[in-house]
Amino acid sequence: MRVRTLWMAAAAALAAGGLVGCGSGGSEDTSGGGTAPAPTPTPPAETLALTACAASGKGTDYPVGPGQTYTTLDQVPWESLKAGDTVRIYYSSTPYKGKFLVAAQGTSTAPVRICGVRGPNNERPIIDGSGATTRAALLNAYGNTAETQNIHQTRSVIVIKALANGSYSDYPTWIQIDGLNIRAGHPNYTFTDAAGATQRYTDFGACVWVDRGQNILIADNEISDCQMAVFSRSTDDGEFTVTRNLRIAGNYLWGHGVVGSELEHTTYTQSVGTVIEFNRYGPLRTGALGNSVKDRSAGLVVRYNRIEGGARSVDMVEAEDFPTTARALSAYRSSFVYGNQFKKNGDDGSFFHYGGDHFGAPAGANWGESLFRRGVLYFFNNTVHGTGTNARLFQISTTLERVEAWNNVFWFDPSVTLVNLRQAENDSLSTSYTPDGILNLGVNWIRSDWTDTDAWHTLKGQVIGTEKLIGGTSAPFDTSSSFVPLASSSIIDAGQANPSAASAYGVNYQLNSSYTPVARTVKGAAIDLGAVER
Repeated sequence: MRVRTLWMAAAAALAAGGLVGCGSGGSEDTSGGGTAPAPTPTPPAETLALTACAASGKGTDYPVGPGQTYTTLDQVPWESLKAGDTVRIYYSSTPYKGKFLVAAQGTSTAPVRICGVRGPNNERPIIDGSGATTRAALLNAYGNTAETQNIHQTRSVIVIKALANGSYSDYPTWIQIDGLNIRAGHPNYTFTDAAGATQRYTDFGACVWVDRGQNILIADNEISDCQMAVFSRSTDDGEFTVTRNLRIAGNYLWGHGVVGSELEHTTYTQSVGTVIEFNRYGPLRTGALGNSVKDRSAGLVVRYNRIEGGARSVDMVEAEDFPTTARALSAYRSSFVYGNQFKKNGDDGSFFHYGGDHFGAPAGANWGESLFRRGVLYFFNNTVHGTGTNARLFQISTTLERVEAWNNVFWFDPSVTLVNLRQAENDSLSTSYTPDGILNLGVNWIRSDWTDTDAWHTLKGQVIGTEKLIGGTSAPFDTSSSFVPLASSSIIDAGQANPSAASAYGVNYQLNSSYTPVARTVKGAAIDLGAVER
């Protein structure tokens, strides 16, 4: 994917959130049961153009590449980067065999940037974790014992974390990584660690591992062939251990996961204020069982992505490692998924899971259902293309969770013989809770033979608004690549106004057939259903 006009938040908006233009507006509210909506978070700002990879003039410039001041990645003083510094990695026909740590503390006006200078044919510089060498000076930065050094080195190609030989409460801030091809950090490969020993990557890791940090932007990269593309971590050990304002934007992410394992996903985020936008998610590694998007965040926004494959397209579950912090935030109770294109084999799992995934805890326990989202997933203007033989759209954990769904298009290939609105939730759900959640439907298009039951389960919870569904027996959009509505299809101009709780979340962009973001403008009397305006 060649995306030169990419997207990042304005500095102040990335820290505090910024208003975007409202969509069709309106005061209609499709709520119909379950929990009351939490106060709606302010939408994150919708981007400025990403600038060329150039020295900022506010710090030290570190040019890396053939004929440059630094010829290899391990020559860069990663442990000493400061606000305003720029590491410019020039394209080389030979991949850079290096891995590194970023611990710097940038500022909103002087971020620390690691960026790629493209080659003559627009190639991104390649950072290859297979056979990579680690800078020796980073040994004590990774950890203060041999055990912690090994843990942090075997997880990733790039790790964003505090220096282990610094203050315990330090954390990186205002870090930007863009324009690179990052690959091959996987148990299939080995590397040379900072002590000079040969190591193998561990199963649970990522090309880019965010151990802690705030105001982190990962944009315009191609990331492939790792356990996961991006992982972020937060804990309840203090504000300094909470990852905040993580933006994953305009990347091409593909070929991740571990064969036979359901624990590794394309992206796995545990942050406060996670925005995943304008990305293309390719399928996972053949035989990997993870999800495309796995999230345990507070304040999740997933918008304007093309997401293919995965056991689930988007899996939104409880804040496992920082529940005290997350549950204290109203943003934990509201998640927004809109303007996305999804394509997945329904036989691999439900498309969208909302609530939690650890079951059987009694009421009041410090694990399980008491930590679940207990809020609302706002799901709108998405286009879903299902393949395989059966489809289960929404998996909603309990009736303390609700999905508000409107202006979507759900199409399934003729091979799909069973189209279920919901999937029955885990059989081990505590009797203190009612399973299967609440699905509240506005106007949506769906293949007309949908059902809300199956031969094995009597679903509990509730589905509201089925009388608003419209549908048919043939796809109303181009299923080959563009997802553009077909001429004269019933999804054109069929959209409803956003409910009041989501009125500030305008559908302002879409991906074209090259997966490049372009502005979306309503062309008729109302917005078209789905992720693409005709």
